[in-house]
Amino acid sequence: MMTRQLDDSGIQITPIIFGTWQAGKSGWVGIEDAEVIQAMRSAYEAGVTTFDTAEVYGNGYSEQLVAEALADVRDRVVYATKVFANHLEYQQVIEACEGSLKRLKTDYIDLYQIHWPSGSFKNKVVPIEETMKALTDLKQQGKIRAIGVSNFSKDQLAEASQYGQIDSIQPPYSLFWRQVEQEIMPYCVEQNISIIAYSSLAQGLLTGKFAPDHKFEEGDIRAKNKLFQGEHYQRAQAALEQLRPIAERHGCTLAQLSLAWLIAQPQTSAIVGARNAEQAVQNAKTAEVNLSPEDLNEIDAIGRTVTDHLDEDPVMWNFAA
Repeated sequence: MMTRQLDDSGIQITPIIFGTWQAGKSGWVGIEDAEVIQAMRSAYEAGVTTFDTAEVYGNGYSEQLVAEALADVRDRVVYATKVFANHLEYQQVIEACEGSLKRLKTDYIDLYQIHWPSGSFKNKVVPIEETMKALTDLKQQGKIRAIGVSNFSKDQLAEASQYGQIDSIQPPYSLFWRQVEQEIMPYCVEQNISIIAYSSLAQGLLTGKFAPDHKFEEGDIRAKNKLFQGEHYQRAQAALEQLRPIAERHGCTLAQLSLAWLIAQPQTSAIVGARNAEQAVQNAKTAEVNLSPEDLNEIDAIGRTVTDHLDEDPVMWNFAA
């Protein structure tokens, strides 16, 4: 799989990035460790070399599984992890990084990201200057190679950039969730900041596997996802029916078509989770799907039949951030 450079960091990432939120199990159901480990390994063997995790995914459990799956090929993969909103004071960042290094069984993290802005989820407000000081010190020490942010607005991103080099931003971004295009993307293009999209399949909605009357199991975070509710869900179902003939034309799945559109957007790579090896391999094959400008425009227009009806709130779930 062809790689692309992460901003000016010199780090090479794959356009398809393996996401491990599910591996932590918290907020998900029916996840098996052995299958997730095999999925990561299969993704690597299929050409995916970039893996995204976070300390908060299962309280570090996801990071442990990443190490279990990939420790023997550590020098050939890129680890991206995140520090949560409750650990943004200087010493907390240092300690959180040490914890992630230990769980990942590595002496450096390629991309270390602020998971949510200070004050999110009623956590203490910490000046971004203090958090960035910790991150830049870790970078100088060689414990991290690049700094990223996640779930930041354009203004928050710009403020953080005053205190150190920001190499990436990780927002929710998919064909059905596109607020990032309004302010963040133009800024990232101008500043050469990489966009690492999460929920790039709209938490599975873009796979087309959910029936119009689907109900999630107790404990599944997707039950709170706005796209799975009411008229938004019905519009999404109609859009998927319009996308199916395009996928058939290209001999690919709906998921691959949606991901191929996404990684064709400016500065953008896509994080995709997988419960098993088959899903991981199918996600990796997205890199083989070639869309023409006409295809991209057609897909874009279909996506807007969903996104034009959404509000400006960038948070995808009905919980307060």
